[in-house]
Amino acid sequence: MEDSKLSSSSVIIGTDESCTIALELSENDPFFDKKKNLLHNKGFHIREHVQLKSLTCPDSIATTLEKMLQIARITHLDEIELYFGEIDECSSVEYCSPRNEVEALNSILALVNSMLSRKTRTEMNVLQALRDAIVDRFEEFVDKNREEARIDKSYICDKEKRVAEWGEINGIKSKLEIVYVEGAGRGAIATKDLKAGDVAMEIPVSIIISEELVHQSDMYHILGKLDGISSETMLLLWSMKERHNSNSKFKVYFDTLPKEFNTGLSFGVAAIMALDGTLLLEEIMQAKEHLRIQYDELVPALCNKYPDVFPPELYTWEQFLWACELWYSNSMKVMFPDGKLRTCLIPFAGFLNHSLHPHIIHYGKVDSMTNTLKFPLSRPCLIGEQCCLSYGNFSSSHLITFYGFLPQGDNPYDVIPLDFDAGEPDSMEDCPVSSQTTHMVRGTWLSKNHNIFHYGLPSPLLNFLRSAQGLTLHNMTITRSNLEIEMQILEDLQSTFNNMMENLGDADLVDSDRETAAWDVKLAIEFKDLQRRIVSSIVTSCDAGIKLVQHELSKWTAEE
Repeated sequence: MEDSKLSSSSVIIGTDESCTIALELSENDPFFDKKKNLLHNKGFHIREHVQLKSLTCPDSIATTLEKMLQIARITHLDEIELYFGEIDECSSVEYCSPRNEVEALNSILALVNSMLSRKTRTEMNVLQALRDAIVDRFEEFVDKNREEARIDKSYICDKEKRVAEWGEINGIKSKLEIVYVEGAGRGAIATKDLKAGDVAMEIPVSIIISEELVHQSDMYHILGKLDGISSETMLLLWSMKERHNSNSKFKVYFDTLPKEFNTGLSFGVAAIMALDGTLLLEEIMQAKEHLRIQYDELVPALCNKYPDVFPPELYTWEQFLWACELWYSNSMKVMFPDGKLRTCLIPFAGFLNHSLHPHIIHYGKVDSMTNTLKFPLSRPCLIGEQCCLSYGNFSSSHLITFYGFLPQGDNPYDVIPLDFDAGEPDSMEDCPVSSQTTHMVRGTWLSKNHNIFHYGLPSPLLNFLRSAQGLTLHNMTITRSNLEIEMQILEDLQSTFNNMMENLGDADLVDSDRETAAWDVKLAIEFKDLQRRIVSSIVTSCDAGIKLVQHELSKWTAEE
């Protein structure tokens, strides 16, 4: 969970002038220029004022909310959504993704809630009507995207209950209960209906595992003198020893941790072989090589020189890998009141599962007033529903390597990066989103536009390839020369991905064999199937695009 969300780079603020809401794109947004262009293309300013005085009927409220949503959707786009988005090709800024819609709705709701407390009765009525419309939209969205979690009631969560009791004694406040979720392992369900903005759990800093504990330990006088050692590495070494400390303050927490994390870092030979031809194979091998080098250069020397502090039996390669998997899969980056961003373990919070439609998105900043870490909901969670958070906008290969699971549903971050030898075009001023040096593809079933000049493929990629042929948006019309360029581009792409499909090979196991396969082999094969599906969709879209272009070319031939 190392990519915990701190805050949005785009802001939406209110004004005190006659019940006016100002929606503003922050200049600190890393994609400010692209979002500014999108806003301007839709007739919006980077600071757009929305008057609420005239909201006297449901239609006017709906129209105003839709305008606010169009702006908020753009301000909350992330890098992948910007690249693959078809948002600049529609007459309105439509629904983009579950993550984006939750962020947009939640930001507007938070703004309206903050304004309700400081307005006159008339203005409050207007704001309340708008708030009700936002809540209705939220409920409609939640109903469409609710994920059913099957709870295995036969699983006895004794250890987990002890952690909950220990946490409560130490100041944890929670509206969640730990259960066993079929297909996902341990998870957390809501013990009551929770609304957007409600705090699902609140954890005091006093039981957060951070570098301060290393500084207080007997190993810091040794580790603190080592050049180049990071606080994360110190925490790894500290946790390898602390998990065996019967007097540890965190003994109850360590006792609930699994003996094996089953991430991609623990894949055996059979699973590694099953990944042949995939991007995941390279990711796992590079990660394992990095960790092995780190271990060999650091740990044996510490054990030899300081065996009393670093007992060799507690610092084997197997235990080092276990600690790495613990920190990769359970750590969170937390911003403390002193302004420092620290990598931490958060007891109890580690039970929450990841989802492509998470309830909790922003959870990485300590509240200086309460000295606690709060986990507020970005969308409602009903009683008995599994409450999920976002580990980050990660690809399935990253989630398998460092977390050990393949997410349910279509992951929009499952992209295949592309390398080109061709130089970048001289000018891209007419295509602001295409001026990227890195290009990628993903499953074309996620695209809404499979028409001529689109084909379900990302516009930045297509425009980059067109620019290499001297074609710009100025002359993107159906002419013979343009169609011939389109044909060449599609045929080249189809050839590239046909080769990739051949490298992936045929399906590895029949369904009956998969049931008996080891966990790592099964996970490797599931990922490879996903890669085949993505590549196959691109090949199919290229083929359909070629037929579209051929059809248009046949019209030119007939006219001639």
